[in-house]
Amino acid sequence: MELQVEGRNLDLRKSWQEKIEEEKARLDRHHSGLVHNLRVTIAATTHHKEGGYELQVVASVPNDTVVVKRKGEKVRPLLVEAFDTLGMQLKELQRKRRQTVKMGDLDQEEATVEGVVKKLVPHESYGFIAALDGREVYFHENALKDLTMSQLAEGDMVRFGESDGDKGPCAAWVRPA
Repeated sequence: MELQVEGRNLDLRKSWQEKIEEEKARLDRHHSGLVHNLRVTIAATTHHKEGGYELQVVASVPNDTVVVKRKGEKVRPLLVEAFDTLGMQLKELQRKRRQTVKMGDLDQEEATVEGVVKKLVPHESYGFIAALDGREVYFHENALKDLTMSQLAEGDMVRFGESDGDKGPCAAWVRPA
């Protein structure tokens, strides 16, 4: 991971640079090989209420860039907060990429089940699908792809990917048939 540290309107303190190196090493441990370039900019300012420093951390990852900005009175807490936020954003980015790969790897014929919307409870954001083999499958509004609860009606044909829920079969995703 290439690291660039820049100070604007101030001299970079050794303790700040050490903290940045420490946080970079932590990122490397948790997200090995993901971040190619890391740029940290610390600027001294007097024009905003939050305090005298603006911090920006920019991480270049394959096909994306993650930016975290913070303002405050002390640099070290800003560094900790910014790198914590960056770590969470990278974790979420990796989770989304894994999910996309998993969905892409599934054989669509094998993963897809067809059914009819049996019951909708839109004010509580869920419903049930009657699979063509007779089973009843729960789905939540968050599983809907390419449609919303308001676009769905009882009797509509849908395709869905099935998974095991806490109380039985549920739809991991639901699309119009």
